[in-house]
Amino acid sequence: MLDILAITGPIFIVIAIGFAAVRSGLFAKADTRALGAFVINIALPAVLFKALSQRSFGEVLNLTYLAAYAAGSLAVFAAGVAAMRGLRRQPVPKAALVGMGMAMSNSAFIGFPVVLQLFGQVAAVALALAMIVENLILLPLVIAFAESAGGSGARLGRVVTQTFRRLLKNPIVLAILAGFGAAILGLHPPAAVAKAIDMLAMASASVALFVIGGTLVGQKVGGMLGELGVIALGKLVLHPLAVLAMFWLLPPVDPVLQMAAVLFASAPMLTIYPIFGQKYGEEGMCAAALVVTTIASFVTLSVVVGVLTASGAAVGAG
Repeated sequence: MLDILAITGPIFIVIAIGFAAVRSGLFAKADTRALGAFVINIALPAVLFKALSQRSFGEVLNLTYLAAYAAGSLAVFAAGVAAMRGLRRQPVPKAALVGMGMAMSNSAFIGFPVVLQLFGQVAAVALALAMIVENLILLPLVIAFAESAGGSGARLGRVVTQTFRRLLKNPIVLAILAGFGAAILGLHPPAAVAKAIDMLAMASASVALFVIGGTLVGQKVGGMLGELGVIALGKLVLHPLAVLAMFWLLPPVDPVLQMAAVLFASAPMLTIYPIFGQKYGEEGMCAAALVVTTIASFVTLSVVVGVLTASGAAVGAG
């Protein structure tokens, strides 16, 4: 038990420090948004480029991992939408948001620090593959589905096209493409540039966790118990189980990558979840779900880490 807490404990201690820093006024909440922008636009792309460019293309592009993570995530998204539409008779945008909360992980800010502690630098490769699924498959699907309510097929196609255009300007996506390009061509940056990339990459995990804590300040939980229960259960239990089940159905894959994918799926939803909810008047539900699921993940992530380590995962492998 102490070994498990040694892995998950520091993650939530840094989150608590971020929360306390903003709650006490030491940092303004706007400061955390700036720090988050630094992680998303600078530090995390450095992590991804470094990990991908230092390995061969064949080692990085694992199609079984991509298929399992995509299929498991899409299945959970579909389950969330079906539950909201079929059982609770909710409108399409709200159903899409519930499915998003269940199927899209905070893989960068919470999943990556946990996986990094367990498996070392393999974590960055697993993160890049997970983010390909999240950014190029799930996110366009969620936006297109939410926007399709009352719209025509032409409008749906336009939404998908616009979403992909924005994603192709995203620093994370650009870093993944650049990393793959460097791996294919066997290119390596000059020593000074590589050192700068290392320095930026080292800042990613700790700053990301601090941002999570600051983001939770002021978020309120009240009412909406039905939706919150569905989202939290789907995200923290159903999503990792669905991804694990897909690995059982597909050809064998490196066990470390498989466990990394399950851990990414076990993370709570992405930090900007409430921002997506604002457009459809559901920011309250999304913010409450973010708080509940992030707090509950301290227990659920610890359980998942315990199960994985007990099954033979070597801490520090990779």
